[in-house]
Amino acid sequence: MKYKILNFLRQVGLLLLVVWTVVSLVTLLIELVPGDPAIAVLGDNATPEQINNFRARHGLDKPGFFFSYSRNEELNQGFEEFSRTDGEKMRRQQQNFLANFFENIAIEIKLREFKWHGADNRYLNYWKGVLTGDLGRSFKTDRPVLEMILERYSNTIEVAVAAMFIAILIAIPLGVLAGTNKGSLIDNFSSFFALLGISLPGFVIGPVLVYIFAVKFEVFSATGNQYPEDIVLPAITLGAALSAILTRMVRSSVIEELGEDYVRTARAKGLSERKVVYKHVLKNGLIPVVTVLGLQLGVLLAGAIITETIFSWQGLGLLLLKDGIGTRDYRLVQGCVLVISVTYILANSLTDLVYRRLDPRIRIS
Repeated sequence: MKYKILNFLRQVGLLLLVVWTVVSLVTLLIELVPGDPAIAVLGDNATPEQINNFRARHGLDKPGFFFSYSRNEELNQGFEEFSRTDGEKMRRQQQNFLANFFENIAIEIKLREFKWHGADNRYLNYWKGVLTGDLGRSFKTDRPVLEMILERYSNTIEVAVAAMFIAILIAIPLGVLAGTNKGSLIDNFSSFFALLGISLPGFVIGPVLVYIFAVKFEVFSATGNQYPEDIVLPAITLGAALSAILTRMVRSSVIEELGEDYVRTARAKGLSERKVVYKHVLKNGLIPVVTVLGLQLGVLLAGAIITETIFSWQGLGLLLLKDGIGTRDYRLVQGCVLVISVTYILANSLTDLVYRRLDPRIRIS
């Protein structure tokens, strides 16, 4: 019991550490991107009063972090004045930029100053809101970020699970056939399929599927997610690469397991080859496949951004790319990254549980 409690606490601590690291890095990168969210949302024709009100409402008038290392305005103005009065020297420095590289760095350092802002900053205020279940409000729509994410979250999970299901549906039968017929035509076909699936990216497979099944034969809709069948093309696009990877893994696992002693024992008992393969070999061969599936969920969530863009699938990826990054909506980007990180970590934890269930040796250890 003590071991289980310590293991649970370790898992929770690792989850919190990963989430904090990912969101902190994203926040830092967003702050470093040039541009003003107020102008991006309100437009270039916004008045100074409108911009100041916008910044005050969303907390953008506060510093981003605990400290800053920015240019000192007085020193910067003095340097610009010196540049204008001694233009000849500045031209010589520009012509010999590499020779004066370290001198330019030293000048840049002198023009900057360290400022300590204390606890009243956007970063700390954001985490205070997260602990109370408040992810802030969107800069563009002024709606709660959590509400916007929950509207799209199920769509992304739906297409990711569907892609995983299609990948499993293709990979297991094809991988078993290839593994039990090593060196045959079926094995060569599975190798070709795997190579093709890995080589073709989603932004190539997606438009091809749209042209064939939506434009040419008009079986599915080209974009949107209004009807249940609209998920087919995005799921195939997203799961193609994964099915290719899993096919190769299932093949290798089946070939390896077929050489084990328990397989010879099962055959000696008179079990049919089908029962030997699907009841004994496949169960042990799926252990590494389950691990890859858990790890690939993060890849599916990342790939969903491209897939959702191609098919206009109203999911979390499209929300992050179009409404978040496209308009410098800090809070929306942070919220989407936070939810995706937590989903990925929970999926890995679930993978560990399934892994232990499939392999009793892990439970004993």
